[in-house]
Amino acid sequence: MNDTVDDDLLFHQEGDIGVITFNRPHARNALTFEMYESLAEICQRILDKSLPISSLIITGAGDKAFAAGTDISRFRDFRTAADALGYERTMDRVLGVLETVPIPTVAAIRGACTGGGAAIAACCDLRIASEDIKYGFPIARTLGNCLSVTNLSRLVALLGDARTREILLTSRLIAITEALSINLVNESASDPLARAHELCKLMQGHAPLTMAASKEGLRRLRNTVADIEGDDLIVQCYTSEDFREGMDAFLSKRKPDWKGR
Repeated sequence: MNDTVDDDLLFHQEGDIGVITFNRPHARNALTFEMYESLAEICQRILDKSLPISSLIITGAGDKAFAAGTDISRFRDFRTAADALGYERTMDRVLGVLETVPIPTVAAIRGACTGGGAAIAACCDLRIASEDIKYGFPIARTLGNCLSVTNLSRLVALLGDARTREILLTSRLIAITEALSINLVNESASDPLARAHELCKLMQGHAPLTMAASKEGLRRLRNTVADIEGDDLIVQCYTSEDFREGMDAFLSKRKPDWKGR
């Protein structure tokens, strides 16, 4: 069954397995705001039981990227605190509905998995990656924005406080050997999508209520440390001169000149 949501985000169903594909390979699958909404829409259909699937795979078109963050051009009109908070509220809502779906979710990753793409992968239950994975949030050297406290809590739950702190401050990207050693990636595979299908077929024989309860219990545990105010941090970064400079530098392919204001 093919059920294309839009040209940039594709969905199709293979038996009981649903597959979402970020479909902007020319832009390393950089995510538009519409793609985030389409992802949330599919997840909501799963929650509403209007989409009868037993597992969900998320992947990126081509072999260069899972998703290389949010499309930077979408930030050009940001000027106010409302712009910044609206974007981060949207991200928290989209990622929240993804991690709330009661079925197993598997990220099949090739190449760049950064920014918003890395956040989506972190919300999935399992991550299967090829050897060329580059995972991280290089925003301290590119854009000058920040993650919401909720997103920080997701990363700390996945990577631990020390490594989350280190990759955010150094802006480095995690490669496959390290990703496996710290359990960021569950498996390495030459064909992550094929392996994701194998795992989904395996889990089709498992008790759905047990898997749903396990997922929800773990989500609730993480949420106990995620309910912390962080709006001031978001506004400080997104309305700064540095954020404007980061965007201009990124789009002009030059090194940003940070001022700290």
